[in-house]
Amino acid sequence: MASVIERVGDLDESQIIDRIQRFLCGTVHTEVGVGDDAAVVRAPDGRVVVSTDALVEGHHFRREWSSARDVGWRAGTQNLADIVAMGASPTSMVVALGVPRDTPVQWVMDFYDGLSQVCATVGAEIVGGDLTAAPVIMVAVTVHGNLGGQPPILRSGASVGDVVAHTGSCGWSAAGFALLQHGGDLRGDAPGAPMAVVERALAAFRAPTSPFVHGLAAQHGHARAMLDVSDGVLRDVGRIATASGVGVNLDDPLTWYDPQPLMQVAAVVDEDDPAYVVRQWMLTGGEDHGFIAVFPPDVALPDGWTAIGTVVPPPRTPSGPCGGAVHRVRVRGVETGEMGSGWDHFSGSSGTAAT
Repeated sequence: MASVIERVGDLDESQIIDRIQRFLCGTVHTEVGVGDDAAVVRAPDGRVVVSTDALVEGHHFRREWSSARDVGWRAGTQNLADIVAMGASPTSMVVALGVPRDTPVQWVMDFYDGLSQVCATVGAEIVGGDLTAAPVIMVAVTVHGNLGGQPPILRSGASVGDVVAHTGSCGWSAAGFALLQHGGDLRGDAPGAPMAVVERALAAFRAPTSPFVHGLAAQHGHARAMLDVSDGVLRDVGRIATASGVGVNLDDPLTWYDPQPLMQVAAVVDEDDPAYVVRQWMLTGGEDHGFIAVFPPDVALPDGWTAIGTVVPPPRTPSGPCGGAVHRVRVRGVETGEMGSGWDHFSGSSGTAAT
């Protein structure tokens, strides 16, 4: 006899909260957690760094591509990375989750499991949130961080002559997205790419791993500007350039890291010009959640960071307030308009969203 799948609509809100209670706890940063109208979280620095982000089914993820744990991990990663990019240590998080009534209760449990696992990597605590019915799965996460007495790292601190550096994965989430579009999980033979490389790309899209430790080290490594790479290197470096009033000249992406593994993946989806595809993934593919930072030219880069370019004087005629950010960035001195500009939620520009 087949087992009956328990659905969210079979329970009331209190029963669901009882099920996920074990994920909603905290004692290190939290004075009052779940059970009252609001949580009370300690702020030893006297300042709180706050960021919020959302995931919507069909736009950011598909359940046929990603498990509930993947979605939870991803929701946590993208929010925690924003806090780290400011030079702060994540401390606490609240989560609003909307799900259709026919969603399996186990999906909700697995979502919180993935979310709590990524929070544990940085010592952050899930201290509350909200549950509601929704037409599709919708996640909104707000995360808080502690600067520990240090100034925040802003986007506006870059100066001409500084070194632009990167840490983390670059292009791998875009590669995983391309593979899923090309042929599903590709769990069988993937001509041109070893299975380990294919699995690495798929994992990078489904549940990206952010180099939180290296991001936090940038604060002590004298980083002058930093952000997390969520919308692609071109767009995000352009944001630093615009905020700082400078330009950026990037090196050839194929020199940043060993390109051969990504080349193997690219050959699966485009046999004609894999080098072009890899450059595009590395420059415009989003959701790797590595970090871009700018360092003074006379200091050694912290461990785990790779120099990828230089801050230069701004171009004479940057165009537009948003698109102009990309025009402040060159690759080997050449404009990159033909490469696209990275992911944009509304214009449909290139990126890795699951639409």
